[in-house]
Amino acid sequence: MDGSLIPVDVTGHDSFMPRFHRRKVILVTGGAGFVGSHLCERLIAEGHSVVCLDNLLTGRKENVAGLLDHPQFRFLEQDILNRIDWQGPLDEIYNLACAASPPLYQRDPIHTFRTCTEGVLNLLALARATGARILQASTSEVYGDPEISPQHEGYRGCVNTVGPRACYDEGKRAAETLFWEFGAHQGLEVRIARIFNTYGPRMSPEDGRVVSNFIVQALTRSDITLYGDGMQTRSFCYVDDLVAGLMALMASEVSEPVNLGNPGEFTMRELAEMVLTQTGSSSRLVHRPLPVDDPRQRRPDIAQAARLLGWAPTVPLAEGIARTIRHFAGEPQVVRAREALLVHA
Repeated sequence: MDGSLIPVDVTGHDSFMPRFHRRKVILVTGGAGFVGSHLCERLIAEGHSVVCLDNLLTGRKENVAGLLDHPQFRFLEQDILNRIDWQGPLDEIYNLACAASPPLYQRDPIHTFRTCTEGVLNLLALARATGARILQASTSEVYGDPEISPQHEGYRGCVNTVGPRACYDEGKRAAETLFWEFGAHQGLEVRIARIFNTYGPRMSPEDGRVVSNFIVQALTRSDITLYGDGMQTRSFCYVDDLVAGLMALMASEVSEPVNLGNPGEFTMRELAEMVLTQTGSSSRLVHRPLPVDDPRQRRPDIAQAARLLGWAPTVPLAEGIARTIRHFAGEPQVVRAREALLVHA
């Protein structure tokens, strides 16, 4: 982006009603991303008016293509590093703006860190100016390579401030600090969601995280890459469950960080074997060296989310993987690769 301001005027739109009506005016930054697009869809379905803001560095406009003509939806291509000159009412802000997969956030680590600090400051200033409640999409990466399992919100983590993941991990930790300061000392209504591994339709084939990697590799009969011995673990939450958790947290009166994820724990080998079974692929499992600072274990303690929000995930991994495979099977990049396989068979 060129750094210019993009004014957002919602006062002249009949669909953007004042905050005392049930319908809310909601800003979703990173709204054209994987999780953000599902959140926008859900908010629109519930009758709210949504402004989706995304710089499209990792988000895809096709993720919100079905909403572009909706009278209660507006799309703005902008980076949150550029201040938003907002005019009119604003009830809620969901900040999902930031690349979330290591290959993507490591492309420009300085921009990643600035997004989590300068960009967050811009949004907090907007929340202060409008009186909006604001939610930060934080991450389980604030726990680093954890020494305890499961990870609860009181655990302070085992982190590396100078490794290849630090731009994201430390950026998110800094964002939480900024949210806490604005909430504790400036009266903002802040919410902090520590999001664990999430998967589902609309993940990009180039996402670079394990679920998308395994599924794309299986569908295209490429080798499935296991890093290390494949016994490191993750907990996978289906995107619909996560969106429900984000909305429950936003609607709550909980200002402290809350873990959102699925506590079911699987090794990378177990996930790979599940994908192979469901796709019927002949792909081989191959091992590569474990990346620097890659966490050995990741599993959320969601007791606080259950107690304070009444939330828990409902979609089993096998069911969610089946839905995600169907999505990836229709991705143009995957379709072309599979057609090429048929030609050369």
